[in-house]
Amino acid sequence: MKMTTKVLTAHVPLQLADKVDKMAARLGRSRGWVIQQALAAWMAQEEERDRLTYEALADVDAGRSIEHQAVKSWADSLGTAQELPVPR
Repeated sequence: MKMTTKVLTAHVPLQLADKVDKMAARLGRSRGWVIQQALAAWMAQEEERDRLTYEALADVDAGRSIEHQAVKSWADSLGTAQELPVPR
């Protein structure tokens, strides 16, 4: 099955363009393929970040949160002789 595509244009710094060209040559792939892979990975990362943000906001709305001071006290105790348990 042939994928329908759309051409996108972007201005990138020369140093980044050179890195793309070098990676494409090293992998034996086209510049477009490298950019497509990078863009797909970045989109997946951002979609996951959005999902986690909405999940966290739902937890806050539902009252499932930990007080800042409890987390700070726990973090400050790490590496000491009296480490506190993870706040819940």
